[in-house]
Amino acid sequence: MNIQIFGTNKCFDTKKAIRYFKERNIKVQFVDLKEKGLSKGEYTKVKQAVGGLDAMLNPKCKDKNALALIQYAVDDEKDAKVLDNQQVLKTPIVRNGTKATIGYVPEIWKTWE
Repeated sequence: MNIQIFGTNKCFDTKKAIRYFKERNIKVQFVDLKEKGLSKGEYTKVKQAVGGLDAMLNPKCKDKNALALIQYAVDDEKDAKVLDNQQVLKTPIVRNGTKATIGYVPEIWKTWE
């Protein structure tokens, strides 16, 4: 299993996700979205795995202006705007190859083991 967790150091659910895998002796690669972020390829794979962009957007994010720009953008421009403003994504984003989840969902992660 090759687990990647995308989130921020201040996100409580991200910390819980990291702890979940460490308790099961599963190695994780943590990527801080404030420092690095998702690449275009990673973003596309996660978007396909979780059912589209709407499942990835956090309606409670602090940057309401960036969220509004994305929601009202033309479909062709939405992906580029999300990649430029990754603070609007729900966290944690947990990837295992082609599978991915958004948020803290250990019931799905158990099926990956």
